[in-house]
Amino acid sequence: MPNANSLRGYEVIDTIKSQLEKQCPGVVSCADILAVAARDSVVKLGGTTWTVPLGRRDATTASFVDANKNLPSPSLNLSDLISAFRKKGFTAPEMVTLSGGHTIGQVKCSIIRPRIYNETNIDSNFAASIKKNCPSTGGDTNLSPLDQTAGVFDNTYFKDLVNKKGLMHSDQQLFNGGSTDSQVNTYSQNSAKFFSDFGSAMIKMGNLSPLTGSKGEIRTNCRKTN
Repeated sequence: MPNANSLRGYEVIDTIKSQLEKQCPGVVSCADILAVAARDSVVKLGGTTWTVPLGRRDATTASFVDANKNLPSPSLNLSDLISAFRKKGFTAPEMVTLSGGHTIGQVKCSIIRPRIYNETNIDSNFAASIKKNCPSTGGDTNLSPLDQTAGVFDNTYFKDLVNKKGLMHSDQQLFNGGSTDSQVNTYSQNSAKFFSDFGSAMIKMGNLSPLTGSKGEIRTNCRKTN
C-alpha cells in the first residue's frame, strides 16, 4: 500500500527513543511514543488535543502483507471505505472524521495521477495547478500537499472536498453525492465539531488492539526487535 510505503520522519522517533533509553531504559515503548507524537503533532499545527492512554508494548513481528491488507487504499470508493473501517470497529461517521487527518501531510504523484488526469468530479483549476508538479508520466518521488493549507491542522480538508478539491480518489468519495456528504458539509462549516469528534476518534483508534501486559516487548531500538 502507498500508505505503508511512504511513511517518513522516523528519525524523530529514534531521537526520542534514544533519549528515553538513557533516562529510563526499557520503560517507554515505541508504540506509546508514536501515539503521543501523533497527538502532539496535531496540537503543534493548531489542532485539537486528546488524552493518550499509555501502556502499549511493541510487536515482535511485522507483516508487510497484513499492512497492505488492513490499510485502506486511496483508490477505494465510499462503500469500500465504509466496509474497511467497519471491519476494524469504526462507524462510517468515524471514518469521515479520521479521514480529516489528511488535512496535513503529502501524497506521491503516482497515487493521484489517475484522479487529476482522468476523473471529472474535480475542480479544473485545482487539477491544473496540481498537474504542474505532477506530470502525466514520471517517477514516484514528487509530492503534493494533501490540502490547501499544508502545515496547519484545521477543517480545510473538508472545505476542499465541498469544492471538489479532494486530492486522492478516496478523499473526494466522502463528498460525491453519497451518505457522508452532510457530515463533510458540517465539518467544513464547523471546525469545533470536527476537532471534538477527531479527538474522540483518535482515542478509539489508539485502543485498537494494543499489546499490553506481558504481550510484545519494549523495544530498545524502534527500527528492530530486541
